[in-house]
Amino acid sequence: MAITLTENAAQQIRKQLAKRGKGLALRVGVKKVGCSGFAYTFDYADDVRAGDQVFESYNANVVVDAGNLPFLDGSRVDFVREGLNESFKFENPNVDNTCGCGESFSLKEPASV
Repeated sequence: MAITLTENAAQQIRKQLAKRGKGLALRVGVKKVGCSGFAYTFDYADDVRAGDQVFESYNANVVVDAGNLPFLDGSRVDFVREGLNESFKFENPNVDNTCGCGESFSLKEPASV
């Protein structure tokens, strides 16, 4: 099981952790929400908890708890700028459909969080 970062995502994570003055990684996960069922969550990880998996790319880390890993396995996280907006974006092979607003998604296989 793995999650990878693009160079842009890794650079943004390192930049934000330096700006914060603390932290080990970007913590990502999923939660039930929205019109399609799930949405991504983002936070900073100041520690690694029991059951967490840590993935490293380009000298930056991303942390995922074991319960969320099946939903995110094989994903690639990028950081993109579109006009005035900038955000982390997932390329997730487990996603079946996304809603029209782009904020939520459904999975190829039924799962629960």
